[in-house]
Amino acid sequence: MTDWRPTASLDVLRARAHALRVVRAFFQERGSLEVQTPAIVPSPGVDAWLDAPAVELNGHPRFLATSPEYAMKRLLAAGSGSIHQIGPAFRAGERGDWHEPAFTMVEWYELDADDTACMDTTEALVRAVARALSDGLLHALTCAVSTAEPFDRMTYREAFASVTGMDPVDADVRRLGRLLRVAGVRTPRDASAAEIEDLVLGAVVQRQLGVERPVFVTDWPTDRAALARIRPGRDADGAPSAARFELYAGGVELCNGYHELSDPDEQAARIDAENALRVASGKPPYPVDAAFLAALRHGLPDCAGNALGFDRLLMLTQGVSDIGAVVSFRVE
Repeated sequence: MTDWRPTASLDVLRARAHALRVVRAFFQERGSLEVQTPAIVPSPGVDAWLDAPAVELNGHPRFLATSPEYAMKRLLAAGSGSIHQIGPAFRAGERGDWHEPAFTMVEWYELDADDTACMDTTEALVRAVARALSDGLLHALTCAVSTAEPFDRMTYREAFASVTGMDPVDADVRRLGRLLRVAGVRTPRDASAAEIEDLVLGAVVQRQLGVERPVFVTDWPTDRAALARIRPGRDADGAPSAARFELYAGGVELCNGYHELSDPDEQAARIDAENALRVASGKPPYPVDAAFLAALRHGLPDCAGNALGFDRLLMLTQGVSDIGAVVSFRVE
């Protein structure tokens, strides 16, 4: 017999509606404009590791957006001021306890702000939701994480070293491989040093982050800059790093934010590089979004942005480890 019932309880769906009200009130109080951009786009944003579901619209190939970033930046270039959006995002092939092919993202852009200021906003938003729904606590699998105190902040290199005892800049690949084996992860024979580092980051390091209080991981390697600016790093040697941050609570990644890149030529070069990586890994390249690059050439105002997984944050307030427990229905 077909089970037609929602995957989340009605009590959780009521909590979800309350959380949405909290988020909207949070940004409204800060003068941010709520916007809506199309879910079907000509280019999903070029990322070597993110795949967008392909669709056809009026006989033309299109994609479901992995993020509203490109469209929102066109609004910023048009003079919108600070903006936010709560809406669907799509990732082909992503399904698991913490992943769903269609999920809800809270994405916002703050004018005249850098990544440090955006982290302050993110901390205030997460605290507001946690206070409203779960007495300020985020409940992960093995710990209850308090949002009452200021969140921790550490650089990517500090976070990596705090768990592995190694600096990722010159880490011994064999030692990294042993960490993966202990974690039950098989390393592909042809994996590069960078790919092994990424595997250790996901399977070992991230799971140990934010177990007492949430922690921002800042100053990412320049080859992981994505749409972030490059600047002198904050580690002792001052090596260049990306003005990028991620927030972790109980080992769960909640968001990904940047001091946004505004140079159109640099952005075009990065898109080309990401497409080259896609081709090298056997994936088709994505179309270049000409309207997005034209908006950058017109002028993107100085801003910082962040994309936060609303469903994951809700999961932590409800103390559940299956995303199906916080959405009406899972994608079938």
